[in-house]
Amino acid sequence: MTKQNKKIICHDIHNNKKEVDSDQLIFRPSVYGILIENNQVLLSKQWDGYDFPGGGIEFHETIEQALKREFIEETGIEIELIKPIFCTTSFFNPSHSKKYNNQYWNCQLIYFLVKKIGGNFENYNLDQEEIHYADKPEWVNLDQIGNIKFYNAIDSVKLLKAAIPENTI
Repeated sequence: MTKQNKKIICHDIHNNKKEVDSDQLIFRPSVYGILIENNQVLLSKQWDGYDFPGGGIEFHETIEQALKREFIEETGIEIELIKPIFCTTSFFNPSHSKKYNNQYWNCQLIYFLVKKIGGNFENYNLDQEEIHYADKPEWVNLDQIGNIKFYNAIDSVKLLKAAIPENTI
């Protein structure tokens, strides 16, 4: 019997869609942190919007190691993972990237509530790819979350509501 490739719809950061064969997909698990302090959430500034700090898990890393590394790189903040909040799949084309623009990813997105245990913004260290679209992280008031642009594949307001006590947003 011959194997038929399944067609998958991938999206990019602007939600443009492209149909690709499933054998073109690269498996890319990634993990993100939700840090909330004083009725604010720490977000990574990206283009004219935001995302949660985090990113891809390297082959040699655990989920915890990857999130701690990504958080330090993108924010300068050292964290401890508290609890998982949400997990989903996103078929993604990083068309914005010079390095990865011809790739199509099967992303497993894992979100954790985290707490700060050290570090400061002065020590954030974006990699060579990130410096083209990311900037210094920012604290955003929770009551403003519904008014800002997010560059991710999830409902960020719903995610934050799941992560924090009722009636905060």
